[in-house]
Amino acid sequence: MSTAPIGAQPHRGALGPEWRRGPDGLMHRRAARVIMLDPDDRVLMVRGHDQDQPSRSWWFTVGGGLDAGETPREAAVREVREETGIVLADDVLVGPVLTRAAVFDFVAQRCRQDEDLFVARVGAGAALSRSGWTALEGELLDEMRWFSLDELATVGLEVFPVGLVGLVRSLLDGWDGVTRHLDETAAAVPAQSEASGGTP
Repeated sequence: MSTAPIGAQPHRGALGPEWRRGPDGLMHRRAARVIMLDPDDRVLMVRGHDQDQPSRSWWFTVGGGLDAGETPREAAVREVREETGIVLADDVLVGPVLTRAAVFDFVAQRCRQDEDLFVARVGAGAALSRSGWTALEGELLDEMRWFSLDELATVGLEVFPVGLVGLVRSLLDGWDGVTRHLDETAAAVPAQSEASGGTP
């Protein structure tokens, strides 16, 4: 999620302030994401699309880019609050259970992102709110919903990170303390709505 004010007008090709040109010439940022689980083992997903490919959308986990001086854990808590309205205590976060490196095309630019993924359990009936969404998120993020793992395994759109259902299944009985790594830099993979100034 970007720090752009809610009233700011998004423009084509806009990336949030946390994106910087890397030594490889690609726009780069660090991000934090949270695999949100409810008591029924459903996972909260966000669906978004790219301004340049409005007919194509994909599902991804809650999260976004790190603000200056933030740790991944701090960013994860903030992003959950801003994107969902759910306030997590820092000690609710487990992990990072996964680190992910990805290269993808987004808002007409080639982007590279390195992210940490945490897991958090929330209580039944946690109310979701879009009140913290930026103007750009409001334009590019389409919906949030809870999926059972069986539903998510058969959804007709792309899901990021790749292999999310298997990862979540492996975590249902607890995390073994090993942080896995997922490298998606070999091919251009669509951004997970890092549109918010933060999403793949």
